[in-house]
Parts: sequence; C-alpha cells; structure tokens
Amino acid sequence: MIEIKNVTKRFGNFTAVENLSLTVKNGSVYGLVGYNGAGKTTLLKTVAGIYKAEEGCVLMNGEDVFDNAKQRQHLFFVPDELHFEPYTTMDKTAKFYRSYYPDFSTDTYVKLSDLLGLDRKARISSFSKGMQRQAEMCIALACRPQVLLLDESFDGLDPAKRNLMKNMLLEYAAECDASILISSHNLHELGDMCDHIGLINGKKIVLDASVDELSGTRCKLRAVFAQDKTEADFAHINYKRIDIDGKIVVLTVTKEPDTAQQLLEKMDPLLVERFVMSVEEIFLDEMEEGDYDFKAIFG
Repeated sequence: MIEIKNVTKRFGNFTAVENLSLTVKNGSVYGLVGYNGAGKTTLLKTVAGIYKAEEGCVLMNGEDVFDNAKQRQHLFFVPDELHFEPYTTMDKTAKFYRSYYPDFSTDTYVKLSDLLGLDRKARISSFSKGMQRQAEMCIALACRPQVLLLDESFDGLDPAKRNLMKNMLLEYAAECDASILISSHNLHELGDMCDHIGLINGKKIVLDASVDELSGTRCKLRAVFAQDKTEADFAHINYKRIDIDGKIVVLTVTKEPDTAQQLLEKMDPLLVERFVMSVEEIFLDEMEEGDYDFKAIFG
C-alpha cells in the first residue's frame, strides 16, 4: 500500500504539488488525471523516491520511501520517457533488473515476452515506441513489485496491445495484491481499468473517489417538455449545471441523482433520460471549463 501524506514538492520558487494526499490500497488500480503540467509526473517521481518532498511524506507499507533501498526493491516506476542503453537487449536489461529485484521471475519474463511477441535477443533500440513500452512493462511485471507506478504508459500502443496490457495489469493487481498508480491523458482508458480515480487541479487533489461511487452519484438528466423552460423553473432541484435549449433541458447532477430525477419527473416532462457520466465528462465538469467565444477570436 502507498500512502501519500500532505506532500509538497517545489523546484526553487515553483511549487509543483502542494499539500497533496491520497492512498493506493493493495489490489487497487488508481488512475491519476489532470491537465498537462498539473503535477502528475512530479508526484509519481516523488512516490518513486526520485524526488524528496519538501513537506509531507510517502509511505510504503508504513515506511518512508525516500532513500529506502529495501522498500524500493519492491517498487517499480515506468516513466513517460523510456531510456535503454544504446546496444542493450531485453535479456541484458532483464539480467540487470534481476540483480536488483529479489522477487524477479524469469518464468514471468519469458512468458510475457512470448505473449507480446518480443524478441528477447534483439536490440531494444530497434523496437518501435510501442514495442519499447511493452518491453519495459514486461520487465516491470517480471520484477513482481508490490507497487507499480506508470506514467502515460499506453502511448504508442495499438488498440489490441493496449487492451492486452490493460488486462495484464488488472490480473497482476488482483493476483499479486499489488498497488498500481497510473497517470494517463486518455480518460476513457482510466475509466475502463481503474477502480479509483484521483483528479489533480491547482496542484492539489480535488476529486478522490471510487469509480463505483462516481457512477452512483453523478449523472446527466435529459428532459423534454411540451413548452420552453427557463432556469428559474428548476430552482427546486439540486444540480451543478443546467443547459437549456428551448424545450430540451440537461441537468448535471453530482448529489442525490434519484431525488433530482423524481423532482424532474413531477414537472410532467414528455421524456426523461438518465445517463451515467464518463470519467472524461467528470474531468471536464470538475475543471469547470468555460465556453469560449471563438467568433471573437477569428471573426
């Protein structure tokens, strides 16, 4: 289990993350989302022990990760920008990691590389970007870490390999009771594979909830009425956002959706539909992106 407690990381006068806390439990896949520059990579490197937090701490199994060689032997970080030695092969790279990770499984390494169709004796530099990511993931899982950190690790993968990698991670987390923390700009992927979502905005976690909780408490209600409606007609309903186009009304509800739907149905609409919000919709809603007047820019 990874516990991030009130972590603040600065670079000179710049604060990358501030007073940030979250927990990734054993057997859990935690998705970390946020705009580019929000601090996702900085947080992952702090969790990995590459950076030392100015304030707060990162605990793995109750021990501080930074400068803790024993705990870091059970933690693996796959960065966004991969680095391999110029002439190295998968076998040479696996040999290097085998000397550091006590739980390294050669059997897992061979089976995964065969499954992914990777040539273990070929130079990794000859691999495509997607194949290099698969090679790194293969070695990462062969190390059998208790904590796996993944930074944009699905870039460059075709849909088939992406789905295969996703299933591998889900199975690994479940079978090995591992904690997986993954950042990605592909929100659809995170919604499909993560059981928990954390949203970074303004250098802090502004949303930390299970996917089941998000699905159960957030929705969109679309209603069609016989006559035009105004925002004042819905003052009695607890909603976060309302969009009205004449007779068609869409409410974004983040609390007590059943109550909101019942109140909406009492207004005698011709039709009421309820839609579960996707992770991407929740992300945009939490970020509260405004509607831009592009005509004023290009007109």
